[in-house]
Order: sequence, then structure tokens, then C-alpha cells
Amino acid sequence: MKLALIGHGAMGQLVGKLAGEQGHEIALTIDIEDAERSVAELAEAVRGSDVAIDFSVAAAVRKDVEACARAGVPAVIGTTGWQAQLNDVRSVITQHDGALVYGANFSVGVQVFYRIAARAAELFSDLDSYDGFIEEAHHKRKRDAPSGTAIQLREIVTSKLGREIPVASTRAGYIPGTHRLGFDSAADQITLTHAARSREGFAAGALLAARWIVGRKGVFEFSEVFDEIVGSPLR
Repeated sequence: MKLALIGHGAMGQLVGKLAGEQGHEIALTIDIEDAERSVAELAEAVRGSDVAIDFSVAAAVRKDVEACARAGVPAVIGTTGWQAQLNDVRSVITQHDGALVYGANFSVGVQVFYRIAARAAELFSDLDSYDGFIEEAHHKRKRDAPSGTAIQLREIVTSKLGREIPVASTRAGYIPGTHRLGFDSAADQITLTHAARSREGFAAGALLAARWIVGRKGVFEFSEVFDEIVGSPLR
């Protein structure tokens, strides 16, 4: 694939490195200093790429998506914290007959964790003696709190559990991304934890999504199409 990388921070650089190892071509990189480009200028820059992968900042996502849609380039959005604009972004993709995959977390391990959490919540749904909770922690540079992953985890668990659960967030030091789902009662506590050791899982998932979105139209949430992307449904 011929890739355009939007955002060239730690994640963008890792995606580029992994893409090169997999034999993909990096057509261009768009970094923070390019933020002042107009939509038309961005569209011209990405035109000709097979897919654009965006790990930039939330404020830039709306413009980036429109530029990709105008250029006819499918987009994979790994940036978080912009979901309040989702309806607007959907409209842009529809207007330009574009394609987009977005997700709170592109890690394959997290996608499996979501499915384990959903099943656990189903098992606890009839046990009112257990209260569910989510705790998440990240390094101090992470801007959004709670994390997109924690928000999605809460939505998944709430839908299966049938009741709302609280989310607690910590931002400090160099804590690796950690998400813990717990069910607590007077008798005992059961917890499930996902801890990210590196960003490689996110980069690998974004490249999986990039290969999958080529030739498709519409807006897709990564966790909803994950089974199809990996080709072996997890049940």
C-alpha cells in the first residue's frame, strides 16, 4: 500500500516503521507544522495515496477527514478525543462518498479484552450483589480522560450488564496504558486487566484496518468490524 501518515509523533513514527517492515510505501508524512494547511491543500497532498492513517490531535481530525474524503483517499483515524464531532464527520464522508475506519483503540489485544468484558458482564447481569467498575491509568502526557478505550469499555459493559458503572482515571508519570474492569461484592472481587507494554499493538491494528478499508465506502468503527478484519470471528 501507498500510505499517507497524518501526525508524525510517537505513534505516527511507529506506524511508519512497521509499515516499512511490512513492505508498504510511505508516500508522505504530515506533521504538526502542517496544521495551518487548508483542506484543499491537505487534499492535494494526500491525493494518490491508497490510505491515510491519522494519529494527530483531536482538533485536526475534522479537517483531515474532509481532506481525505475530497481526495478520494480512505482514512484510518487512530486519534482519540474527537468523538463529539462524529455526526459531522459521518456527514462529510457521506457527502464525498468516502471511507473511514475509526476506533478508540486499534490494539488487537484490546479488541479481545472487549469481548471478554462483554461476556463477563453478561454473567453478572443477574447478580445485583456485584457492582461493576472501571479504572484506567496513563502517562501524564495523555490529554483525554477518561480514555476513549475506557469510554468504549463502559458502553460495552453497560449494554450487557444492564446498569451504569463508574470510571476512574489517573494521569501520572510514565504509567503504561492500563484498563481494569472489576466486579465487587461483599464476598469477593473479580478483576480483568489489560496493560499495554508498547504502542506496537496499536500500530499493527491500524495497518490491519488500512488494508481492510481499501475499496470500501462508509464509516466503520474498528471494534464492530474487527472480526471481519482479522478473518476469524472471536466468539
